[in-house]
Amino acid sequence: MKKLLKRLTQIAGLVTLVLPLSTNPALALMDKLGVVKSADNVKQWSEITSRLTLMNIDYCIVDANTLVSSSDLNNVRVLLLPNVENINGAQAEAMERWMVQGGKFIVAGPTGNLAQAEVRSQLKDIFGAYWGYPLSFPATLEPQPEQTWISYDGLGATLNGGVLIPSTFDSEVAAVWLAEGKPAGVVFNQSAVFFGWRWGLDAVSSASTDIAWLTAALNYHGDYINTSSRNLDPQPCNADTGNEQLTFPDWQKQNQKRETKSSVSLEQVQAMNRELEGLIGRFQTTLNMAAALNQKQDLPTTEVVAKFLNSSQPTSIAFTSEYPELNSESYQVLREAKKKHEQFLELIRQQEYQKARQKWFQTRSLLLDNYPTHRPLAQAEIRAMWLDRGTIVKAQSPEELVRIFNRMSQAGINTVFLETLNASYPIYPSQIAPEQNPLVKNWDPLATAVNLAHERGMELHAWVWVFAAANEVHNNIINRPRNYLGPVLSLNPHWLMTNKQGQAFDYSTGQKKAFYDPANQEVQNYLLSLLTEISTNYEVDGIHLDYIRYPFQKPEANQSYGYSRESSLQFKALTGVDPQTLNINHHLWDDWTEFRTNQVNNFVFTASRKLKEKRPDLILSTAVFPIPKQQRLDSIQQHWEYWAQQEWIDLVVLMSYGFNNEELSLNTTDLLEESEIDSTLIISGIRINENDAVTVDKMQLLRNLPTDGYALFAAEGFGPGLERMLRQTQGDLNYPLPYRQPFVALAKRYQGLQKEWGFLLTYNQLQMDNKTMQEWSEEVDFLANSLNRLAEDPSSKNLLSAQIHLSSFRRKFDYWMWEHQSDNAYQVKSWQNRLAGLEKLLNYASRTID
Repeated sequence: MKKLLKRLTQIAGLVTLVLPLSTNPALALMDKLGVVKSADNVKQWSEITSRLTLMNIDYCIVDANTLVSSSDLNNVRVLLLPNVENINGAQAEAMERWMVQGGKFIVAGPTGNLAQAEVRSQLKDIFGAYWGYPLSFPATLEPQPEQTWISYDGLGATLNGGVLIPSTFDSEVAAVWLAEGKPAGVVFNQSAVFFGWRWGLDAVSSASTDIAWLTAALNYHGDYINTSSRNLDPQPCNADTGNEQLTFPDWQKQNQKRETKSSVSLEQVQAMNRELEGLIGRFQTTLNMAAALNQKQDLPTTEVVAKFLNSSQPTSIAFTSEYPELNSESYQVLREAKKKHEQFLELIRQQEYQKARQKWFQTRSLLLDNYPTHRPLAQAEIRAMWLDRGTIVKAQSPEELVRIFNRMSQAGINTVFLETLNASYPIYPSQIAPEQNPLVKNWDPLATAVNLAHERGMELHAWVWVFAAANEVHNNIINRPRNYLGPVLSLNPHWLMTNKQGQAFDYSTGQKKAFYDPANQEVQNYLLSLLTEISTNYEVDGIHLDYIRYPFQKPEANQSYGYSRESSLQFKALTGVDPQTLNINHHLWDDWTEFRTNQVNNFVFTASRKLKEKRPDLILSTAVFPIPKQQRLDSIQQHWEYWAQQEWIDLVVLMSYGFNNEELSLNTTDLLEESEIDSTLIISGIRINENDAVTVDKMQLLRNLPTDGYALFAAEGFGPGLERMLRQTQGDLNYPLPYRQPFVALAKRYQGLQKEWGFLLTYNQLQMDNKTMQEWSEEVDFLANSLNRLAEDPSSKNLLSAQIHLSSFRRKFDYWMWEHQSDNAYQVKSWQNRLAGLEKLLNYASRTID
């Protein structure tokens, strides 16, 4: 208790930083913090209120049982929901109405997780984030330095928490967990701050940490919370104040007037509009793709155009029974969403920002709740899933692994990245590694998985941790000391590299790892022998390299990695200088970065050459960070563009699964444009989202970009809802894999475009003058014939012809679509991207022709 009181005195100044108190004594009656008490947190109530008492904060109690209307929150400016897992529709509606009137939230723990699906969807829009899943180990919160409202002491504690998933356009991450992938631990937007742990529980976090974060959140929300008086007997928030003239509607009007001009910035409006435009565009292209793929008619485009031009149809149509497809429920939803989008823009023009925000939420929910997932819509693409070690361990037997593979296969997954080597422990009985993973002894998951995948027509790629040799989290799981270096480094301590301070584990304070030294030839030989063992003894279809890098570093903060006797000797032989003496300002620092980068490059080159000598059909892929190149070289020495340009690898998998839609689109597009990779396949990773429609929407986003598929992270989160959607959209589509039959896949994907254009022509939805339409249709069919010939006879002659015709078609495409894109910009852009993707696939396919 003494330690707690000492800590509280340290943050006492912070508590007083809750912004200035109301000077109006009447308004002070209504500026309390409301705290929700429910059946979910009643057993925690004494711990929760003890923290509020220590803060000397004036608060009132909101009984969840009586919260049925926004008027029940009349006397509340900020509402704290500590670990309220059950929320019903009426409560969600009341909170949304109250938010629109200016109310603010502080949310903690798995709030809303036990609500009905439609309520959970609504809460994601209200709170700006949701509880994704609990962390399996204590982790440290790292506040993000760019967020000035959290620049206080006491926020970076280690506690038991969970991963938050941002869910609105304006959601930002305030703090991350120092764990794998640095997932979000605190998320905020204009209306809410969400804590990724059960606030108020001694078993989860200390009182001082909880108080520090609550104080920061109150400070962020503004100057309405009164901390000047000690409230020893908190009352219900909707209790009668005895002052009839002070009604909440008057305060609402004042508040709305105050916020109207400044509550939404220009950047936020633009982001909101981009999100809606993108979602509407994806919804529309998804409908068109599904409708086109399910058409029985399969005519050349010139014949479709001839029929269209010879018909008596008008150039613009109404949606009548004459066009049953366009009059379906899904297209009605699309038209309604477009109307709501226009209403949103009009409200912005009128500066009715609160109403505009509500309209934005309504439109987004309308589209996601009705996302078209009832028909096949996939293409010839890579549809991968990471099958993680945790899921394999939980399976415990070949029989349970059968169920997992059945689910993946029925959902249309065609490539499985099976976690085969993790923290130096193989999941198979190795003749080279000193020890099999102790959690999977007495059976061979790799052999079982290979057989199960091949029986279902799937590919099985061995997912291997390369340079990450030890993992504190895994040590804890197998009851080893936290700083255990693993079975290999313990036997070969000279294979270890350290940071500049001589420490074995990396700089993170969460899921720390120790790394092999890539500069040590013995290390490279050992790892290559493991890869050879896997690819020789098992009929794996590919090797998937992960942790093919150095640990994360911040050289500007004197945090660097890669030091060992071997690396020092080699670098000194090259430069005459010991790298231990260098810092970021030294003229040889760039040489030291290049030296380490080359160690990784050399391993990739050697692995590719040796593995493909024995197994030319083996697909080599890498899981890499989509960080800007120079930043990546400085921080982890990972130069995957070079590996791709040298054609050492077949497939780049971008670990982009933490991105929202806009980040995913911009980041993937920028990397594709800047990297100049034209002969290696690229796919992006998607973290499986609790909102299954959001996950499918991200798949559609990637299908509209010049990529070759996607990878879902990971099997651990693969639930029945997403499985059902994937069964309907891609489960029965047995298309060729781009890296196995690239020419056939290329022709198949172009046929999908042709069908889509034919569908739009049939329903008079393609805006183009007659002369242009005829010219375009001839070129469409000409290119189709060229690609089909190449698929049937992949010769150098047919390859050159296809390359010339595709390049010419792309150059003319903007001209042909000039009229149509004026009202269908997203649609035309998606076609341009898909044509660019075809050209990249064609370049990759050219590697197979001598």
